[in-house]
Amino acid sequence: MKGTITRRGKASWRLKYDLPRDSQTGKRRVAYKTVRGKRAAAEAELRAILHKQDKGISVDPSQITVGAYLDDWLATVAPQRVAPKALERYHGIVRNQIKPHLGTVGLQKLRPADVDRWIKLLLAEGKLASRTIRHAHGVLRTAINHAAAIEVVERNVATLIRPPAGERKEIEILAADQIAATLDKLRDHPSLFPIVALALGTGARRGEIAALRWSDLDLDGATVRIERALEQTKAGLRIKAPKTAAGRRTVSLPAFTVTALRDHRRKALELRLALGIGALPADAPVFGDHEGNWPSPYSISDRWRDAVKNRALPKVTFHALRHSHASALIAARLDVVAISRRLGHASPALTLSVYGHLFSNSDDKAAAAIDAAFGL
Repeated sequence: MKGTITRRGKASWRLKYDLPRDSQTGKRRVAYKTVRGKRAAAEAELRAILHKQDKGISVDPSQITVGAYLDDWLATVAPQRVAPKALERYHGIVRNQIKPHLGTVGLQKLRPADVDRWIKLLLAEGKLASRTIRHAHGVLRTAINHAAAIEVVERNVATLIRPPAGERKEIEILAADQIAATLDKLRDHPSLFPIVALALGTGARRGEIAALRWSDLDLDGATVRIERALEQTKAGLRIKAPKTAAGRRTVSLPAFTVTALRDHRRKALELRLALGIGALPADAPVFGDHEGNWPSPYSISDRWRDAVKNRALPKVTFHALRHSHASALIAARLDVVAISRRLGHASPALTLSVYGHLFSNSDDKAAAAIDAAFGL
Protein backbone atom coordinates (compact mmCIF):
# COMPACT_ATOMS: atom_id res chain seq x y z
CA MET A 1 0.00 0.00 0.00
CA LYS A 2 1.17 3.55 -0.79
CA GLY A 3 0.28 7.00 0.51
CA THR A 4 1.05 10.69 -0.03
CA ILE A 5 0.81 13.90 2.00
CA THR A 6 -0.39 17.20 0.57
CA ARG A 7 -0.48 20.57 2.37
CA ARG A 8 -4.03 21.93 2.68
CA GLY A 9 -3.33 24.95 4.86
CA LYS A 10 -0.80 26.47 7.23
CA ALA A 11 -1.16 23.59 9.67
CA SER A 12 -3.39 21.20 7.73
CA TRP A 13 -2.42 18.16 5.68
CA ARG A 14 -4.35 15.78 3.47
CA LEU A 15 -3.39 12.13 3.54
CA LYS A 16 -4.12 10.08 0.46
CA TYR A 17 -3.58 6.33 0.65
CA ASP A 18 -4.45 3.19 -1.26
CA LEU A 19 -7.10 0.70 -0.26
CA PRO A 20 -7.23 -2.85 -1.63
CA ARG A 21 -8.74 -3.05 -5.10
CA ASP A 22 -12.45 -3.64 -5.32
CA SER A 23 -13.03 -7.38 -4.94
CA GLN A 24 -15.75 -7.39 -7.62
CA THR A 25 -14.37 -5.01 -10.28
CA GLY A 26 -10.65 -4.98 -9.53
CA LYS A 27 -10.65 -1.18 -9.66
CA ARG A 28 -8.20 0.84 -7.60
CA ARG A 29 -9.58 2.51 -4.46
CA VAL A 30 -8.13 5.36 -2.41
CA ALA A 31 -9.02 7.05 0.87
CA TYR A 32 -8.38 10.54 2.24
CA LYS A 33 -7.88 11.90 5.73
CA THR A 34 -7.12 15.39 7.03
CA VAL A 35 -4.56 15.85 9.82
CA ARG A 36 -3.92 19.15 11.60
CA GLY A 37 -0.60 20.11 13.11
CA LYS A 38 2.99 19.81 11.96
CA ARG A 39 4.00 17.72 8.96
CA ALA A 40 5.67 15.26 11.31
CA ALA A 41 2.25 14.49 12.80
CA ALA A 42 0.83 13.86 9.34
CA GLU A 43 3.75 11.58 8.47
CA ALA A 44 3.26 9.63 11.70
CA GLU A 45 -0.46 9.25 11.02
CA LEU A 46 0.17 7.99 7.48
CA ARG A 47 2.74 5.48 8.71
CA ALA A 48 0.25 4.24 11.31
CA ILE A 49 -2.50 3.81 8.69
CA LEU A 50 -0.23 1.90 6.30
CA HIS A 51 1.06 -0.22 9.18
CA LYS A 52 -2.48 -1.15 10.19
CA GLN A 53 -3.30 -2.13 6.63
CA ASP A 54 -0.22 -4.34 6.48
CA LYS A 55 -1.40 -6.08 9.65
CA GLY A 56 -4.77 -7.00 8.23
CA ILE A 57 -7.21 -4.09 8.18
CA SER A 58 -7.93 -3.02 4.63
CA VAL A 59 -10.77 -0.56 5.14
CA ASP A 60 -10.64 3.03 6.40
CA PRO A 61 -10.88 2.51 10.20
CA SER A 62 -12.79 5.73 10.80
CA GLN A 63 -15.61 4.66 8.47
CA ILE A 64 -15.76 0.90 8.91
CA THR A 65 -18.86 -0.74 10.36
CA VAL A 66 -18.86 -3.88 12.47
CA GLY A 67 -20.21 -5.82 9.49
CA ALA A 68 -17.59 -4.53 7.06
CA TYR A 69 -14.80 -5.12 9.56
CA LEU A 70 -15.95 -8.71 10.18
CA ASP A 71 -16.07 -9.37 6.43
CA ASP A 72 -12.54 -8.05 6.08
CA TRP A 73 -11.34 -9.99 9.14
CA LEU A 74 -12.85 -13.21 7.79
CA ALA A 75 -11.13 -12.66 4.45
CA THR A 76 -7.67 -11.61 5.66
CA VAL A 77 -6.99 -12.58 9.27
CA ALA A 78 -9.14 -15.55 10.32
CA PRO A 79 -7.91 -17.87 7.50
CA GLN A 80 -4.39 -17.58 8.93
CA ARG A 81 -5.51 -18.61 12.40
CA VAL A 82 -8.21 -21.27 12.14
CA ALA A 83 -8.78 -24.41 10.10
CA PRO A 84 -11.08 -24.27 7.06
CA LYS A 85 -13.90 -26.08 8.87
CA ALA A 86 -13.82 -23.61 11.75
CA LEU A 87 -13.67 -20.76 9.24
CA GLU A 88 -16.88 -22.02 7.65
CA ARG A 89 -18.55 -21.92 11.07
CA TYR A 90 -17.23 -18.40 11.64
CA HIS A 91 -18.76 -17.25 8.35
CA GLY A 92 -22.12 -18.73 9.34
CA ILE A 93 -22.06 -17.13 12.79
CA VAL A 94 -21.14 -13.71 11.40
CA ARG A 95 -23.79 -13.96 8.67
CA ASN A 96 -26.63 -15.25 10.84
CA GLN A 97 -26.02 -14.10 14.41
CA ILE A 98 -23.86 -10.97 14.38
CA LYS A 99 -24.36 -8.88 11.23
CA PRO A 100 -28.20 -8.80 11.35
CA HIS A 101 -28.02 -7.06 14.73
CA LEU A 102 -24.66 -5.26 14.93
CA GLY A 103 -23.56 -5.07 11.31
CA THR A 104 -24.46 -1.41 10.71
CA VAL A 105 -22.91 -0.10 13.94
CA GLY A 106 -19.64 1.76 13.47
CA LEU A 107 -16.80 -0.38 14.78
CA GLN A 108 -15.25 2.54 16.67
CA LYS A 109 -18.69 3.46 18.05
CA LEU A 110 -19.50 -0.03 19.35
CA ARG A 111 -20.09 0.10 23.11
CA PRO A 112 -20.48 -2.57 25.80
CA ALA A 113 -24.18 -1.67 25.98
CA ASP A 114 -24.57 -2.62 22.30
CA VAL A 115 -23.03 -6.04 22.93
CA ASP A 116 -25.18 -6.52 26.02
CA ARG A 117 -28.38 -5.67 24.10
CA TRP A 118 -27.35 -8.01 21.31
CA ILE A 119 -26.90 -10.98 23.64
CA LYS A 120 -30.19 -10.24 25.44
CA LEU A 121 -31.97 -10.04 22.08
CA LEU A 122 -30.61 -13.41 20.96
CA LEU A 123 -31.74 -14.92 24.26
CA ALA A 124 -35.18 -13.30 24.02
CA GLU A 125 -35.74 -14.65 20.52
CA GLY A 126 -35.45 -18.14 21.99
CA LYS A 127 -34.19 -19.65 18.74
CA LEU A 128 -30.62 -20.33 19.80
CA ALA A 129 -29.14 -22.46 22.54
CA SER A 130 -26.98 -20.59 25.03
CA ARG A 131 -24.01 -22.56 23.71
CA THR A 132 -24.58 -21.12 20.21
CA ILE A 133 -24.83 -17.60 21.65
CA ARG A 134 -21.56 -18.16 23.51
CA HIS A 135 -19.93 -19.20 20.24
CA ALA A 136 -21.24 -16.06 18.53
CA HIS A 137 -19.92 -13.90 21.36
CA GLY A 138 -16.59 -15.70 21.11
CA VAL A 139 -16.26 -14.96 17.39
CA LEU A 140 -17.07 -11.28 17.96
CA ARG A 141 -14.62 -11.09 20.85
CA THR A 142 -11.85 -12.76 18.83
CA ALA A 143 -12.39 -10.49 15.84
CA ILE A 144 -12.44 -7.26 17.84
CA ASN A 145 -9.42 -8.42 19.79
CA HIS A 146 -7.47 -8.16 16.54
CA ALA A 147 -8.85 -4.66 15.93
CA ALA A 148 -7.68 -3.64 19.41
CA ALA A 149 -4.26 -5.22 18.87
CA ILE A 150 -3.63 -3.11 15.76
CA GLU A 151 -5.15 -0.04 17.45
CA VAL A 152 -8.17 0.39 15.21
CA VAL A 153 -10.24 0.48 18.42
CA GLU A 154 -9.02 1.47 21.87
CA ARG A 155 -10.41 -1.58 23.65
CA ASN A 156 -12.28 -4.78 23.02
CA VAL A 157 -15.76 -3.99 24.31
CA ALA A 158 -16.89 -7.60 23.78
CA THR A 159 -14.62 -8.75 26.61
CA LEU A 160 -16.54 -6.55 29.06
CA ILE A 161 -19.83 -8.43 28.56
CA ARG A 162 -20.12 -12.03 29.64
CA PRO A 163 -22.08 -14.45 27.46
CA PRO A 164 -24.80 -16.64 29.00
CA ALA A 165 -23.68 -19.55 31.13
CA GLY A 166 -23.93 -22.88 29.40
CA GLU A 167 -26.40 -25.51 30.40
CA ARG A 168 -24.60 -28.74 31.27
CA LYS A 169 -25.52 -31.53 28.91
CA GLU A 170 -24.89 -35.05 30.04
CA ILE A 171 -22.63 -36.92 27.66
CA GLU A 172 -24.02 -39.95 25.85
CA ILE A 173 -22.40 -43.28 26.64
CA LEU A 174 -23.10 -46.95 26.08
CA ALA A 175 -23.31 -49.24 29.09
CA ALA A 176 -21.06 -52.30 29.11
CA ASP A 177 -23.89 -54.61 28.06
CA GLN A 178 -24.89 -52.20 25.28
CA ILE A 179 -21.34 -52.20 23.91
CA ALA A 180 -21.31 -55.99 23.60
CA ALA A 181 -24.78 -56.00 22.03
CA THR A 182 -23.84 -53.22 19.58
CA LEU A 183 -20.76 -55.07 18.38
CA ASP A 184 -22.76 -58.27 18.00
CA LYS A 185 -25.45 -56.55 15.91
CA LEU A 186 -22.82 -54.98 13.64
CA ARG A 187 -20.63 -58.02 13.19
CA ASP A 188 -21.92 -58.69 9.65
CA HIS A 189 -21.72 -55.02 8.61
CA PRO A 190 -18.47 -55.04 6.58
CA SER A 191 -17.89 -51.29 6.34
CA LEU A 192 -19.04 -50.21 9.82
CA PHE A 193 -18.05 -53.00 12.19
CA PRO A 194 -14.26 -52.42 12.08
CA ILE A 195 -14.78 -48.66 12.43
CA VAL A 196 -16.98 -49.10 15.51
CA ALA A 197 -14.57 -51.66 16.96
CA LEU A 198 -11.74 -49.16 16.56
CA ALA A 199 -13.76 -46.27 17.99
CA LEU A 200 -14.80 -48.27 21.05
CA GLY A 201 -11.35 -49.80 21.47
CA THR A 202 -9.33 -46.59 21.26
CA GLY A 203 -11.62 -43.61 21.83
CA ALA A 204 -10.31 -42.07 18.59
CA ARG A 205 -12.27 -39.24 17.03
CA ARG A 206 -14.20 -39.73 13.81
CA GLY A 207 -11.78 -37.60 11.77
CA GLU A 208 -8.78 -39.46 13.22
CA ILE A 209 -10.28 -42.80 12.27
CA ALA A 210 -11.06 -41.63 8.74
CA ALA A 211 -7.45 -40.42 8.27
CA LEU A 212 -5.76 -43.69 9.24
CA ARG A 213 -3.41 -45.39 6.78
CA TRP A 214 -2.43 -49.04 6.98
CA SER A 215 1.10 -47.94 7.84
CA ASP A 216 -0.31 -46.39 11.04
CA LEU A 217 -1.39 -49.82 12.29
CA ASP A 218 0.85 -52.37 13.93
CA LEU A 219 -1.49 -55.31 14.35
CA ASP A 220 1.25 -57.63 15.57
CA GLY A 221 2.21 -55.11 18.24
CA ALA A 222 -1.47 -54.20 18.82
CA THR A 223 -0.99 -50.44 18.48
CA VAL A 224 -2.24 -47.63 16.27
CA ARG A 225 -0.37 -44.39 15.62
CA ILE A 226 -2.66 -41.36 15.40
CA GLU A 227 -0.98 -38.40 13.71
CA ARG A 228 -3.61 -36.66 11.60
CA ALA A 229 -7.33 -36.15 11.07
CA LEU A 230 -9.55 -35.91 8.03
CA GLU A 231 -11.75 -32.83 7.86
CA GLN A 232 -14.71 -32.34 5.55
CA THR A 233 -15.36 -28.81 4.29
CA LYS A 234 -17.40 -27.29 1.46
CA ALA A 235 -14.23 -27.36 -0.62
CA GLY A 236 -13.78 -31.10 -0.06
CA LEU A 237 -11.73 -33.39 2.17
CA ARG A 238 -8.61 -32.08 3.89
CA ILE A 239 -5.93 -33.79 5.98
CA LYS A 240 -5.02 -31.71 9.01
CA ALA A 241 -2.59 -32.02 11.89
CA PRO A 242 -3.83 -32.41 15.48
CA LYS A 243 -4.70 -29.19 17.31
CA THR A 244 -2.05 -29.87 19.96
CA ALA A 245 1.05 -32.01 20.38
CA ALA A 246 -0.99 -34.33 22.61
CA GLY A 247 -3.13 -35.21 19.61
CA ARG A 248 -0.20 -37.18 18.16
CA ARG A 249 -0.16 -40.40 20.11
CA THR A 250 0.27 -44.16 19.94
CA VAL A 251 -2.64 -46.09 21.39
CA SER A 252 -2.69 -49.76 22.37
CA LEU A 253 -5.40 -51.89 20.79
CA PRO A 254 -7.60 -54.35 22.68
CA ALA A 255 -7.83 -57.87 21.31
CA PHE A 256 -11.35 -57.49 19.86
CA THR A 257 -10.24 -54.44 17.85
CA VAL A 258 -7.14 -56.23 16.52
CA THR A 259 -9.31 -59.15 15.41
CA ALA A 260 -11.77 -56.83 13.66
CA LEU A 261 -8.97 -54.98 11.86
CA ARG A 262 -7.24 -58.18 10.77
CA ASP A 263 -10.49 -59.40 9.27
CA HIS A 264 -11.03 -56.03 7.59
CA ARG A 265 -7.53 -56.14 6.10
CA ARG A 266 -8.02 -59.70 4.85
CA LYS A 267 -11.24 -58.72 3.06
CA ALA A 268 -9.59 -55.63 1.54
CA LEU A 269 -6.75 -57.80 0.17
CA GLU A 270 -9.20 -60.35 -1.22
CA LEU A 271 -11.11 -57.62 -3.03
CA ARG A 272 -7.94 -56.16 -4.54
CA LEU A 273 -6.81 -59.59 -5.74
CA ALA A 274 -10.24 -60.27 -7.22
CA LEU A 275 -10.04 -56.95 -9.08
CA GLY A 276 -6.49 -57.66 -10.19
CA ILE A 277 -5.05 -54.48 -8.71
CA GLY A 278 -2.31 -56.06 -6.59
CA ALA A 279 -1.20 -55.77 -3.00
CA LEU A 280 -2.48 -53.30 -0.44
CA PRO A 281 -0.27 -50.16 -0.37
CA ALA A 282 1.06 -49.18 3.05
CA ASP A 283 -0.19 -45.62 2.61
CA ALA A 284 -3.70 -46.67 1.56
CA PRO A 285 -6.56 -45.44 3.77
CA VAL A 286 -7.66 -48.13 6.22
CA PHE A 287 -11.32 -47.35 5.60
CA GLY A 288 -11.13 -45.99 2.05
CA ASP A 289 -12.30 -47.71 -1.12
CA HIS A 290 -10.21 -50.02 -3.30
CA GLU A 291 -9.09 -47.05 -5.41
CA GLY A 292 -7.46 -45.42 -2.40
CA ASN A 293 -10.01 -42.65 -1.89
CA TRP A 294 -10.39 -41.30 1.61
CA PRO A 295 -13.66 -42.01 3.44
CA SER A 296 -15.85 -39.02 4.14
CA PRO A 297 -16.21 -38.38 7.89
CA TYR A 298 -19.84 -37.50 7.23
CA SER A 299 -20.37 -40.88 5.56
CA ILE A 300 -19.20 -42.61 8.75
CA SER A 301 -21.84 -40.78 10.76
CA ASP A 302 -24.44 -41.51 8.08
CA ARG A 303 -23.67 -45.23 8.23
CA TRP A 304 -23.90 -45.15 12.01
CA ARG A 305 -27.30 -43.38 11.94
CA ASP A 306 -28.62 -45.90 9.42
CA ALA A 307 -27.45 -48.77 11.63
CA VAL A 308 -29.06 -47.19 14.70
CA LYS A 309 -32.35 -47.04 12.80
CA ASN A 310 -32.23 -50.38 11.01
CA ARG A 311 -30.45 -52.58 13.53
CA ALA A 312 -32.08 -51.38 16.74
CA LEU A 313 -28.87 -49.93 18.19
CA PRO A 314 -28.87 -47.49 21.15
CA LYS A 315 -29.96 -44.04 19.96
CA VAL A 316 -26.69 -42.20 20.45
CA THR A 317 -24.35 -40.33 18.12
CA PHE A 318 -21.17 -41.83 16.70
CA HIS A 319 -19.17 -39.53 19.02
CA ALA A 320 -20.78 -41.36 21.95
CA LEU A 321 -18.45 -44.27 21.17
CA ARG A 322 -15.50 -42.08 22.19
CA HIS A 323 -17.30 -41.11 25.39
CA SER A 324 -18.08 -44.78 26.05
CA HIS A 325 -14.39 -45.63 25.75
CA ALA A 326 -13.47 -42.90 28.23
CA SER A 327 -16.20 -44.05 30.60
CA ALA A 328 -14.86 -47.60 30.52
CA LEU A 329 -11.36 -46.37 31.37
CA ILE A 330 -12.70 -44.34 34.28
CA ALA A 331 -14.71 -47.32 35.54
CA ALA A 332 -11.50 -49.38 35.39
CA ARG A 333 -9.91 -46.75 37.68
CA LEU A 334 -7.20 -45.61 35.28
CA ASP A 335 -5.67 -42.33 36.40
CA VAL A 336 -6.79 -39.16 34.67
CA VAL A 337 -3.36 -38.47 33.16
CA ALA A 338 -3.31 -41.84 31.38
CA ILE A 339 -6.87 -41.33 30.14
CA SER A 340 -6.05 -37.83 28.90
CA ARG A 341 -3.05 -39.10 26.91
CA ARG A 342 -5.03 -41.92 25.37
CA LEU A 343 -7.81 -39.57 24.26
CA GLY A 344 -5.36 -37.02 22.88
CA HIS A 345 -6.55 -34.23 25.17
CA ALA A 346 -4.35 -31.16 25.52
CA SER A 347 -4.26 -31.62 29.29
CA PRO A 348 -5.83 -33.69 32.10
CA ALA A 349 -7.80 -30.57 33.04
CA LEU A 350 -9.73 -30.90 29.78
CA THR A 351 -10.44 -34.55 30.53
CA LEU A 352 -11.79 -33.63 33.95
CA SER A 353 -13.94 -30.84 32.51
CA VAL A 354 -15.64 -33.33 30.18
CA TYR A 355 -15.72 -36.49 32.30
CA GLY A 356 -15.23 -35.26 35.86
CA HIS A 357 -18.75 -36.29 36.88
CA LEU A 358 -17.92 -39.92 35.99
CA PHE A 359 -15.06 -40.13 38.46
CA SER A 360 -15.98 -41.50 41.87
CA ASN A 361 -16.55 -38.89 44.55
CA SER A 362 -16.11 -41.47 47.26
CA ASP A 363 -13.88 -40.41 50.15
CA ASP A 364 -13.83 -43.87 51.71
CA LYS A 365 -10.14 -44.55 51.08
CA ALA A 366 -8.82 -41.09 51.97
CA ALA A 367 -8.41 -41.65 55.71
CA ALA A 368 -6.79 -45.06 55.18
CA ALA A 369 -4.33 -43.54 52.72
CA ILE A 370 -3.30 -40.88 55.25
CA ASP A 371 -2.85 -43.53 57.95
CA ALA A 372 -0.63 -45.55 55.58
CA ALA A 373 1.41 -42.50 54.57
CA PHE A 374 2.09 -41.54 58.18
CA GLY A 375 2.68 -45.11 59.32
CA LEU A 376 -0.16 -45.01 61.82
